[in-house]
Amino acid sequence: MAARKPIVAGQFYPGTEKQCRSEIADCITEGPVTGKLPEKIVAGLVPHAGWTFSGDLAGMVFKAIEKANKNVDTFVIFGATHSHFGSEAAVYDKGSWFTPLGEIKIDEELAAAITEKSKGAQANCEVHKYEHSIEVQVPFIQYIFKKAKIVPIMTSPAEYAVKLGIDVAECIKSASDKKIVCIGSTDLTHYGPRYGFNPQGNGEAGIKWAKDVNDRAFIDLAIEMRAERVLNESMQSQSACGPGAAAATIAAAKALGKTKGLLLAHTHSNEVMERKFNQTSKESVGYAAIVY
Repeated sequence: MAARKPIVAGQFYPGTEKQCRSEIADCITEGPVTGKLPEKIVAGLVPHAGWTFSGDLAGMVFKAIEKANKNVDTFVIFGATHSHFGSEAAVYDKGSWFTPLGEIKIDEELAAAITEKSKGAQANCEVHKYEHSIEVQVPFIQYIFKKAKIVPIMTSPAEYAVKLGIDVAECIKSASDKKIVCIGSTDLTHYGPRYGFNPQGNGEAGIKWAKDVNDRAFIDLAIEMRAERVLNESMQSQSACGPGAAAATIAAAKALGKTKGLLLAHTHSNEVMERKFNQTSKESVGYAAIVY
């Protein structure tokens, strides 16, 4: 099978190896992991906007995983679906992916176990071709966990998502010889006229509501590990673009014995623009970094 080539390198993140390594190093430096982490991290939620906006938070999660776990053999990455909404999750089950940092192999053994175990998953590499939510995470894995493999799974906001997470956890338990971590890729509230979602009006007050109320409702449910409610309520409130990916990750973490998540950071694109560029916008997209 032909390897998947990157489609958003040079857009969402740098297009060369040197630039990627430099920016990842900056992300990790700017977002140091502080506070008491779990002794072992089995899962995390990360944003998937361009690294300029959300790379610091993604870096926090992967750095926290390294700090707690040391090594990871495989990352199961549940991706938000922006164009494919099927009745089953799409597992990239064979071959490898490329980024500017080189090749990363698919854990074909684990992928096969997941598609065999879960009725909510099928092998489907094609739908991954133009989705970015998983791709933007892969260079962080290659940079920090040089020997790790991946199992990318596009996960729509559908009823199968929670059961899929539980099934993946069972496969992880069966692969006791491997260190496996689940990652869920989602941004939070897309607020403002550009996104057609501005129930509290445009401007500063609306953006503050998006972060403090709408994002926070999602974060609280995610921390309390209410996977079903994350899936259903975030779709109603438009508080996340990857509720299926988030729900599957939370369900997997709970099935692996976790009882509560830890919020590492929460921000939005307008705060990043103000901090980095001294600019503001009428729109905002929320980002959170959570580990389990």
